Amino acid sequence: MKLAVVGITGMVGTEICKVLEEYDFPYSELLPVASEKSIGKQVEVKGKSHSIIGLEEAVSLKPDIAIFSAGGQTSLDWAPKFAEVGTIVIDNSSAWRMDPTKKLVVPEINADTITAEDKIIANPNCSTIQMVLALSNLHKRFGIKRLVISTYQSITGTGVKAVRQYEAEKKGEKVADPAYPHPIFDNCIPHCDVFLDNHYTKEEMKLVNETQKILGDNNIKITATAIRVPVHGGHSESVNVEFNQGFEIDEVIDILAQTEGVEVQNDHANQEYPMALYAKGKNSVYVGRIRRDDSIENGLNMWIVADNLRKGAATNAVQIANYIYKNSYVTV
Repeated sequence: MKLAVVGITGMVGTEICKVLEEYDFPYSELLPVASEKSIGKQVEVKGKSHSIIGLEEAVSLKPDIAIFSAGGQTSLDWAPKFAEVGTIVIDNSSAWRMDPTKKLVVPEINADTITAEDKIIANPNCSTIQMVLALSNLHKRFGIKRLVISTYQSITGTGVKAVRQYEAEKKGEKVADPAYPHPIFDNCIPHCDVFLDNHYTKEEMKLVNETQKILGDNNIKITATAIRVPVHGGHSESVNVEFNQGFEIDEVIDILAQTEGVEVQNDHANQEYPMALYAKGKNSVYVGRIRRDDSIENGLNMWIVADNLRKGAATNAVQIANYIYKNSYVTV
């Protein structure tokens, strides 16, 4: 099986390589793909050195699966070209997520919707993935009426440029080409992605639209505020849920504990709760600070944390690829 990783030199691409090794994903040939300036450079995966190639060469080699993490425009331009030669594309950008003809997949929730005919599959937004994974089984049991979300998102979600800005500011150095319009070190910026006409940011509306699509329920009312924080790895979310039905806290905790991919950290007495620092480099979604919201009927508060480069991007994409392989949509 030929596997292409498009955008292999980026932050998510680098993490994809680590996850492929951890999962021992069974490709027979790896095609590392990046922009023209990286063609010919070497990248090491699973202890082997590979020469980076360009997109045109990658298409000509007809990979069985291509995991894209190279930005929305690259995906719009090139994913269809890969699909035309029979490649199954798993795309990390926002390009295809809300296309009604494309599946938006978190494997633990809706991998079973993937068919052999799906040639472009969308990976959800990082902040959406960790939240819906925690909420999916609760929604099945109690029915979600409304969500109020506040996110505290790592600089790594913006990319290498943001990390460089953070590191320079941390050292007291001048930033020549900042990723953000304000300092991020010692600061919180209530501005993730671009502002839209409704005064919400694109990131905030992703949480609204993608959650409804993945959970298959456009009746869920959702409002979100996305905040960029000076954290090097891991997104945190305060999620207030209003259910349609009554619940007991113990049942909520039990459902979360039995949800694949979720780990409950909710021991208040011992100050155990999810934190971005300890989620970094891990593939799980961590949930804690689970408590009733007595200000509304059937209200619940949760704190949800995950490594945005892992389950929020690379791990989710590799899990989709693994599902495709195990279901014989491609063969080795």
